[in-house]
Amino acid sequence: MLLLPATRRGSWFRRARQELTTDMDGDLGPVLLRLALATGIGLLVGLQREQAEGRVAGLRTFALTALLGAICALLSEPAGAWVLPAAILALASLVILGNIAKLRAGLQDPGITTEVAVLLTFVIGAYLMIGRVEVGIVSGGALAVLLQFKDRGHRLVQRLGDRDVAAVMRFALLSLVILPVLPNQTYGPLDVLNPRQIWLMVVLIVGIGFAGYLAYRFLGERAGTPLSGLLGGAISSTATTVSYARLGSGEEASQRAAALVIMIASAVVFVRVLVEIAAVAPASLRTAAPPIVVVLAGFSLVSFVAWLRLGRDPEAAAPMPDQRNPTELGPALVFGLLYGVILLAVAWGESRFGDDGLYLIAAISGLSDMDAITLSAAELYRQGRLEAGALWRVVLVASLSNLVFKLGVCAVLGGRRLVRHLLPLYGAGAGILLLVLVLWP
Repeated sequence: MLLLPATRRGSWFRRARQELTTDMDGDLGPVLLRLALATGIGLLVGLQREQAEGRVAGLRTFALTALLGAICALLSEPAGAWVLPAAILALASLVILGNIAKLRAGLQDPGITTEVAVLLTFVIGAYLMIGRVEVGIVSGGALAVLLQFKDRGHRLVQRLGDRDVAAVMRFALLSLVILPVLPNQTYGPLDVLNPRQIWLMVVLIVGIGFAGYLAYRFLGERAGTPLSGLLGGAISSTATTVSYARLGSGEEASQRAAALVIMIASAVVFVRVLVEIAAVAPASLRTAAPPIVVVLAGFSLVSFVAWLRLGRDPEAAAPMPDQRNPTELGPALVFGLLYGVILLAVAWGESRFGDDGLYLIAAISGLSDMDAITLSAAELYRQGRLEAGALWRVVLVASLSNLVFKLGVCAVLGGRRLVRHLLPLYGAGAGILLLVLVLWP
């Protein structure tokens, strides 16, 4: 609501107060429920603060603060809107006096977390009376959770290096600075190139890879062979294939472990695909998700059997190589360009040659990257230019092409012995893909 113009903010506030007054004139149930929720949130936050320190404010103080905010919101209708800011100033003065008393007693606390929490609890209590109950509840719960995870949050930050903090800032640049300023309209031929939509896809892919990268940063050194495949697939299955193909040129045990990691990473690709489709074209999931889930289950079963055959031989563990940070601006720009080109090519192929041309483009673009073709097809479905049945078939054709490309990478970098271990796994996966493509109605 803070983003609304002043006149609209005023009208919203007056409307909220009128609705609240109507409830008070009729059934008091909704008003009493909101009062109870405000008090409950205050008790929840106060419980955490009481357990943590309990000096400036504790259980009763936070409950009273939330109730004070709620009552002041009620008084703002008969007395005027000045009640809320005046109450906040009075509360801030009380907090300052409480800190002065602490200092005189020799109690020093350099943080202001509790003080901020007191003021926010007041605001949440007031908002619960004049705003959406769901927003107030979520805000109160989020406040309590953030306060509780203070120590864990500090330990998390301490484990992050300069490289990781820089990665967070780059992701913020991509998603919070660049994305909002891009124009949200289509350009070029076929009317499919929208700069903001294209960059939104970049943010989505970078976000998925960044989540996998953070998991790798905290678990990578301790990750076993299966987890290495899961994390590698979440970051980039192609990059993982390249890394482990190089490791697979060593001993027999390391070759079998590398083949398993590559297979698991290839299975995770279908999880990424489902996430991408759900983000761009959720309405297509009813038709597109079942065949993709079947393929995912098949790949997972093949990976599980391979893991059982690998056993728990310590010598067969594959060390996880260092993963490239996915938030680099250069690769993000390259992916955005690639996505735009493939989106245009898919739209042109579908309009010129129908599904046959679409599948040919999918087979070519899927050689080195699955994300761009998946997002392009999902975007065309969202625009009403592609059916859901064609969407999942495009994805599976691209994934089949991607398997062929990865097998070639393993042959070049890992040698014939690695291919000998990987070929049965990829052969089973390709068979599952072909069966679903041919037999699925």
